[in-house]
Amino acid sequence: MNTKYIDLIDQTYYFPQEEFALNEQKTLQFHGIDLMKLVSEYGAPLKFTYLPKISENIQRAKGWFADAIKKHNYQGNYNYCYCTKSSHFKHVLHEALQNDIHIETSSAFDINIVENLKKEGKVNDSTYVICNGFKREQYIVNIARLINEGHKNCIPIIDNYEEIGLLSEQIEGNYKVGIRIASEEEPKFEFYTSRLGIGYKNIVPFYEKQIKDNKQVELKMLHFFINTGIRDNAYYWNELLKCLHVYTKLKKICPTLDSLNIGGGFPIKNSLAFEYDYHYMIDEIINQINKTCAEADVPVPNIFTEFGSFTVGESGGAIYEVLYQKQQNDREKWNMINSSFITTLPDTWAISKRFIMLAINRWNDEYERVLLGGLTCDSDDYYNSEQHMNAIYLPKFKKEKPLYIGFFNTGAYQETIGGFGGLQHCLIPSPKHILIDKDNDGNITTQLFSKQQTSEQLLNILGYEH
Repeated sequence: MNTKYIDLIDQTYYFPQEEFALNEQKTLQFHGIDLMKLVSEYGAPLKFTYLPKISENIQRAKGWFADAIKKHNYQGNYNYCYCTKSSHFKHVLHEALQNDIHIETSSAFDINIVENLKKEGKVNDSTYVICNGFKREQYIVNIARLINEGHKNCIPIIDNYEEIGLLSEQIEGNYKVGIRIASEEEPKFEFYTSRLGIGYKNIVPFYEKQIKDNKQVELKMLHFFINTGIRDNAYYWNELLKCLHVYTKLKKICPTLDSLNIGGGFPIKNSLAFEYDYHYMIDEIINQINKTCAEADVPVPNIFTEFGSFTVGESGGAIYEVLYQKQQNDREKWNMINSSFITTLPDTWAISKRFIMLAINRWNDEYERVLLGGLTCDSDDYYNSEQHMNAIYLPKFKKEKPLYIGFFNTGAYQETIGGFGGLQHCLIPSPKHILIDKDNDGNITTQLFSKQQTSEQLLNILGYEH
């Protein structure tokens, strides 16, 4: 019988894959990184960011758009923006900005990051800064400061009816804006319409009332985003066509409008069985825009995207050690990890998000069906590998043979949602974080970005030590 963990993976998936393989010792490698060597050097739990994957994904997307633009003789340009809320870390922005990209922001302090990057020469006045989100006073002030200091490619995306008036009070001279369409949500969603943006039917009246005769404001962009992401289904294509009809109608009365922002929403790999035809989706999006504009007899727009998870998600990972196994009844074995899912991978708890999970070592050992539990005294601190399956398979627990497990493609949102550097649920400390890169010769390099949280740091936040 094929009872080893390696047999299970071989029978269930195509393996090895582009980023996953086993070395001679039958331990897992991720993009050529020896993960057991990483554990030996830094210990577990740990989180890591593999920086080259960020540039790789940016270049992949740029290539797909370039192919589609050439194939369809598309007359507009393509601009890749990074959605900073996915991960604001300096090392992420520095890596991404090596690839001639632009930035999308969502709140006031994002502008402070942009200004910091400008001082370092990573961003310049030709870099587009697309400002999304509901704009409270500080966000308005910061956007105005950036524009007043000469950053004319800063484009606030109007989210509600008051924002133009608020921006005009702060901005000296002329400025460019976009308008966000409030898309209609998928029928199964809890709400009918997105809380973000202005409704389809109100876009043209809004333009005519607040922008058309406003000599200070120039409309450049229409912004469109679907909450469920860019997917090959009737709902997405229907919403895209509705957006394009608004664009062509608006373009006929607004000559300055020349850009369409289709937002983000590319899925990332969350299983070894993941399949998604990125190339086809981009090709068809370009085709639909081309056809709709031709039928309406208007020039095609320049295209902007705001990929966040797609940019940074597949660069991240987390490694834990299985500390102990609890046999709670005749069916349930709980493998307890030496950290918490709620604090280190909060999306697994909050939105039942799946990540790729694999054993790091002991692939030649027999496997068993288990549940994975975190350290907090919270009944929700566990991980499900499948939406309708409550257990996962791992090499059999043996106290004398440490078992390490890895979660992969965790690089988007987990640190900020988990409150990096702050309080953690049940005061379980944040794990150390390692940055992984390649040197000029292509060799893997590692460095410690942050140490594991200490009791002193947590007590200080709580006011016990000053």
